[in-house]
Order: sequence, then C-alpha cells, then structure tokens
Amino acid sequence: MEEKKKSKLWLKKVSWPFRWKRLDLQTTIIDTVVFKILYAAEAVVLVSTLCFFYLCCGCHF
Repeated sequence: MEEKKKSKLWLKKVSWPFRWKRLDLQTTIIDTVVFKILYAAEAVVLVSTLCFFYLCCGCHF
C-alpha cells in the first residue's frame, strides 16, 4: 500500500510541468478569432507573393 502512495507521489512530482492549464473561455474565443484572421491574412500574402513572382519575374524553365 505504501509503495502505491510513493509511486503516485513520484508521478505527481514528475508530471506537473506537462499538465495543461485551464484557460478562460473568453481567452479561448479571442484566440480562435485572431487565429482565423491571421490565417486568412497569411493566405492572402502567400498567394499574392506567388502571383507577383509569376506576373513580374516570369517562369523560366
């Protein structure tokens, strides 16, 4: 019985840095909205960069 307590105590000491913290609901909503906006902005930048390359520099294979 005492060994089980020791093993559980050891497990708690080792695993505490890997536990997830609980997030506030408002923070989660804000993160989701910001992620979607940045995802769309990044897509626009990547597509426009690719179009700029093909329109101005051409593709010489």
